[in-house]
Amino acid sequence: MSSKVKVRFAPSPTGIAHIGGIRTALYNFLFAKKNKGEFLLRIEDTDQKRLVKEAENAIFEMLKWLEIQPSGEIIHQSERLEIYKKYAYELVSKKIAYEKDGAVWVSLPDDKIFEWTDLVGNKKIRFEGSTQEDFVILKSDGFPTYHLANVVDDHLMGTTHVFRGEEWISSTPKHLYLYESFNWEHPEFVHLPVILGSDHTKLSKRHGAKSVLDYKNEGYLKEAVLNYMALLGWNPGGDREQMSLSEMESLFEIKDINTANPIFDQTKFEWLNGVWIRSISTQELQERLNEFYSDDKEVVKIIKSEKSEELVKAATSRMRTLADFKNLVSKDPQNKKTKEEEKIAEKLNNFLDKKLKNWDDEELLSAIREFSKEENVPFKTIFFLLSGKTSGIGILELNQIYGKDFFVANLKSK
Repeated sequence: MSSKVKVRFAPSPTGIAHIGGIRTALYNFLFAKKNKGEFLLRIEDTDQKRLVKEAENAIFEMLKWLEIQPSGEIIHQSERLEIYKKYAYELVSKKIAYEKDGAVWVSLPDDKIFEWTDLVGNKKIRFEGSTQEDFVILKSDGFPTYHLANVVDDHLMGTTHVFRGEEWISSTPKHLYLYESFNWEHPEFVHLPVILGSDHTKLSKRHGAKSVLDYKNEGYLKEAVLNYMALLGWNPGGDREQMSLSEMESLFEIKDINTANPIFDQTKFEWLNGVWIRSISTQELQERLNEFYSDDKEVVKIIKSEKSEELVKAATSRMRTLADFKNLVSKDPQNKKTKEEEKIAEKLNNFLDKKLKNWDDEELLSAIREFSKEENVPFKTIFFLLSGKTSGIGILELNQIYGKDFFVANLKSK
């Protein structure tokens, strides 16, 4: 096996990969970068009946958006059937495999012990051959199973480290036996802790598990997605949480992968995305918003207006995702007033008209406080009546950006 680090991301396009699968790609990428190695991509498309048409393109799109693209030629297992057939029948000729029902099977010796040191936690794992059932390596339709194809390809690709979920630990004895039967050196195994949902069961669609592209479409920044994925099972030490991709590349070590199963925390993910939104420059954020809202003429007009920089700065502190921007800056009222609110709005309009001369910030704030006290009206109600929204950019910021006419229009609207 080559001394140069070679790792691969090997997704099966039988469904759109959610964040757990792409975390595996990220760890492979970080490990390769840290060790000046290669990060390769292999599409494991041998399960033809379960292939999802758009899944493969989604994989390419995710990796491109996240900027963790592989190098070298992309391998498709469905194009390598003759290679797998050759190796399957090599084992038949060695009497290690046998044919039954048109398929090729392998049986592990009951008296053999299979053990290896898994690099996550640097722990010894041991299985007896008697615990492993006979398994198929070549199906009757000529397609290989995962067990054969991944062993053959990892050997031929020169894979030095295999990153995959810990659910594959129980299958590793089969793979070790195949490596031994071919007289090949096996790679190091890095079995990653499975990501759990809030109820401590495996993360799935019922927990809201989504693909990276879903998060992109919901207004998450790629920096935040990468950052949060990395923290789902890895910690370089200390209490630092915000890290760029280049910082993670320099810090990544397998020894820092946790053995405990990480819990996917949507609230923390949103918080981290907000941190990243506030970390990039106003100009960069404007560009991201322009791309995100490219199909929304109303918002694009706002982003390109002369007030754009002021609006973006004002909205930034209140944004968790790019999708929040529209509601924060839109002039359109979100809710209609009740009859009681219409009466309060009329009173407030008359009060401000008498009290304010210049509508400057200090004068406006003082008048609002006075009205709130005299009429016993909560500030949140006054905010709604003035802005047309229950939450959003602050009153003083709105005053600076939109001014008197904006407030008066909202007070008079029904």
